[in-house]
Amino acid sequence: MTDGPPPKKMKHDLRENKANIMLAKAAEGGYGIPGVCVYNLEGILATVRAATAKRSPAMILLFPWAQTYSQTVLATAAAHAARTAPVPITVHLDHAQSPSAIHEAADTGCYDSIMVDMSHHEKEENLRLTKELTAYCHERGILTEAEPGRITGGEDGVQDTAELEAVMTSPEEAREFVATGIDWLAPAFGNVHGNYGPLGINLDYSRLNAVNDAVGKEVRLVLHGTDGFTPEHYEKCLKGGITKVNINKVMNKQYTEMQREGGYGLTELMEKGTEKMQEVVEGVMDVLGSSGKA
Repeated sequence: MTDGPPPKKMKHDLRENKANIMLAKAAEGGYGIPGVCVYNLEGILATVRAATAKRSPAMILLFPWAQTYSQTVLATAAAHAARTAPVPITVHLDHAQSPSAIHEAADTGCYDSIMVDMSHHEKEENLRLTKELTAYCHERGILTEAEPGRITGGEDGVQDTAELEAVMTSPEEAREFVATGIDWLAPAFGNVHGNYGPLGINLDYSRLNAVNDAVGKEVRLVLHGTDGFTPEHYEKCLKGGITKVNINKVMNKQYTEMQREGGYGLTELMEKGTEKMQEVVEGVMDVLGSSGKA
């Protein structure tokens, strides 16, 4: 008995992807959606509870570390929490830096979007892999994000890029990446992962505006590296076309500081840590203007 023809690939209308709908509304309304980087169940709960309390859309962001640490446990928990929440919440894999990690994540059914971060390759290889992996994700109804240029610094569980030269995103380079089929673009315009150091935050808003003018009608712009941002920083970025805003340390340090303080039982630490993180996420939602938009 011979095998029949291979099954046809399912066609997905990416316009129906929940994350796509959320960011389209944000772009139209001029506000930002918080992409909350989480590392544990407390972070997931804090994000969902904040979104529910503020009637705000939100995104739960996991790193590939979540896959190596827990296999699909954290992703499954995040997906369940997002899909049963009373407000729109999606799950995103941030800074996925290998084809195998992207294939693995895309095949779990847990993610609405994945960042195809091939920025550690030379540009031509970055573009080739981004196009190939974007097609793989799109076949599964998953949106993709990419990073042209180089946002320096390092995220937890992600290859440290602090020694690499920062390369700002140009409008021309942005167009090259949009041609790969990506849905979201994370421009480098002076933003860095982690601490900004003694020189402080120095963003090139004119570059952000130029990138937005070049590709803002085709893709959504994403902001990385917001540690230490003031409401004014956020406001200027939103005016420059940013719709998804990643937050990390401002929330997660609440939990780690409580751990360092000590004196808490495990369950008390988990409960109070969740409450502290929720408070921060609610404040970010107010600043980004997403509160009341669910």
